Amino acid sequence: MSKYGNSSTYDTLKNNKLAPSKRFGQNFLVNRHTAEAIVRAGNVRPTDIIMEVGVGLGALTVPLAGAAHHVYGFEIDSGIIRFHEEEGDLPANVTLIHQDILAADFTEVAARCGGKLKIMANLPYSISNPFIFKLIDNASLIESATIMLQKEVAERLMAEPATKAYGVPTVLLASRATVKKMMTLGPGEFHPRPKIDSVVVTIDFTAKKDAFPEYDFQLFKQIVRTTFNQRRKTILNTLARAAVLTDAVEDKSAAKEICQLAIAEAHLSPQARPETLTVVDFIALTGELGLRLG
Repeated sequence: MSKYGNSSTYDTLKNNKLAPSKRFGQNFLVNRHTAEAIVRAGNVRPTDIIMEVGVGLGALTVPLAGAAHHVYGFEIDSGIIRFHEEEGDLPANVTLIHQDILAADFTEVAARCGGKLKIMANLPYSISNPFIFKLIDNASLIESATIMLQKEVAERLMAEPATKAYGVPTVLLASRATVKKMMTLGPGEFHPRPKIDSVVVTIDFTAKKDAFPEYDFQLFKQIVRTTFNQRRKTILNTLARAAVLTDAVEDKSAAKEICQLAIAEAHLSPQARPETLTVVDFIALTGELGLRLG
């Protein structure tokens, strides 16, 4: 049974009483050459154990299995799981896991895979942002992630400071990894056709290892989120009133002074807005605030 082409995908779904789920944001890849190109973009090696997110009808799973040692395919849709179990259509080196990837324990998955995770995904648009944040929080467990995202989300991950797209996910991910655009996919690559283009990116979590001085990542996240929540305000005005400072000092009036000192020692302007700060700036500010907050 062919897994490719709009008509083949439509027939497979219809014949098995399946339908693309709006709830799960399903858009099935229909081009074999594109699937193979994505596997190449992920630099999949014969010794790799792959964590695939969103098995679907197996369009990406099959070429992944042909290139890798083993594939653990996570799929939330019980109908899709049942289809593959009944058809027995996936290669022997594919293990299906019926689970919501956002609920998965990456520590357990990494242990099962025997090392750092190499992730491949045709990601449902509806979970793009929470999945990216899950990757960031589990960065130490991941080697790389090659994923398809809606164009707008991909642009945010690669945005430069002082641009509209630059924000929380940009800065947090830049502190953990590098992001490279691999290819753009038009709506015709999928069934059903989405209304927007998709972009395949590769996120390399090994490139930033030891790139920055040691810092408190939880405090860093608080600072980044707090300042971007009011992105048009100055970092001094935002942080001086933020809970990250006021909850940590007994004398609330001292919060602004602490903030001023930290900003100065980080060689930043108190009038700067978060959208103008680089990841290096945020890390420097985190370090200086951390020293003063104990």
